[in-house]
Amino acid sequence: MSEPLSTGAAGVAGWKILGGLAGTGIGAGLAAYIVMSMTKPKTNQEWHASLICTLVGSIGGGACLISWLGLQRWANDVFGLVGMFGIAFACGLPAWLIIRALFLYIDKKRDADITEIVADGAQAVKAVKDALP
Repeated sequence: MSEPLSTGAAGVAGWKILGGLAGTGIGAGLAAYIVMSMTKPKTNQEWHASLICTLVGSIGGGACLISWLGLQRWANDVFGLVGMFGIAFACGLPAWLIIRALFLYIDKKRDADITEIVADGAQAVKAVKDALP
């Protein structure tokens, strides 16, 4: 017969892990669903790449933001998990925008050579740099 204290502690730990994973996963999935219902990709390949990038951006970006802001203690409360879900959801939206812009750029420059693409990238970086205070 196992010790009741360690079994109970393992159950609580498992429940916390499951809640955190489910909250983040649901947020990531909803972010992907929202953006894909607003602007549908042209091809199945684009849809798959966009879905993966949105999910990775949502989960990875949400985790980075939560860590950077020091909000790990939110995982101790149900309402905190809902807040983490919202952060993960919000982090998926920029990932979708970036990947869609990249696909549009690739379609536009399909026949361009590498020097043209590098020059465009350098020009875009310079424009962003100049716009920052």
